[in-house]
Amino acid sequence: MFTAYRHTDGRTLCLGKKPAKVDNKRFMLTDFLPKCHPPASANWFGSVTDFGMMLNDQLGDCTCAAIGHAEQVATLNSLSGEVTPVDELISLLYEHSCGYVPGDPNTDQGGVITDVLDFVREHTLGMHKPEPHMHHRPTLYAYADPDPGDINHVKQAIATFWVVDIGLQLPLTAQSQVGGLWDVVGDPNSDPDSQPGSWGGHSIVVSAYDADTVTGITWGQLQKMTWRFWRTYVDESHALLMFPWLEKAGGIPNLNMPAIEKALAALNN
Repeated sequence: MFTAYRHTDGRTLCLGKKPAKVDNKRFMLTDFLPKCHPPASANWFGSVTDFGMMLNDQLGDCTCAAIGHAEQVATLNSLSGEVTPVDELISLLYEHSCGYVPGDPNTDQGGVITDVLDFVREHTLGMHKPEPHMHHRPTLYAYADPDPGDINHVKQAIATFWVVDIGLQLPLTAQSQVGGLWDVVGDPNSDPDSQPGSWGGHSIVVSAYDADTVTGITWGQLQKMTWRFWRTYVDESHALLMFPWLEKAGGIPNLNMPAIEKALAALNN
């Protein structure tokens, strides 16, 4: 599950996304937001290009680093301004949601995206019980899944909610494209280095797109990918309804907030 790669620029790049869980209780975005034609482009990164590693150069905590980056983007676009979770919070989150034990490399086995999101929705970032010296405000209100195979639906999710957490089955060919443009090289059906998952599973958040590309944060930097790459290697997507988004966005046309609240109440009972 956990894969580390030494990039030519000197950085260590760690993966760590386990396979997606099948859960019939999972919220589908179409249950709360009807499909519509999205804007031609969206970009919620502003002028920020460096978001920090969040330990993903040391640990296979990409599923946890992703929600940390999601908080950065959400607060960046909020009234309060950007908030960056400290590494200790990300490490605690990796412990409590993925089973990592500090100092025991055998437990550094990555995690399941939805396990991390479920934990954060209930406990906030890295928290198992209230700890005054690690106080952190609520982060994630809810999440719902756009169809990763429907590009217009994904664009709508990014344009509406600012942040979509995705899982990829990265090919080995993506290693040489880190920091540039992730695109399909060779035939994923026959070329071993191009096959989905030949490098490993990874989690990132995406918050910008245009007609040709979608852009996410991984290993602290912005990473573009073509929509062809998305169609080939993305295996799950989750639109995040962050508390800073709720505070600023208020009412979203056609978003059925009462249905979301009812679904959350049923989930918590």
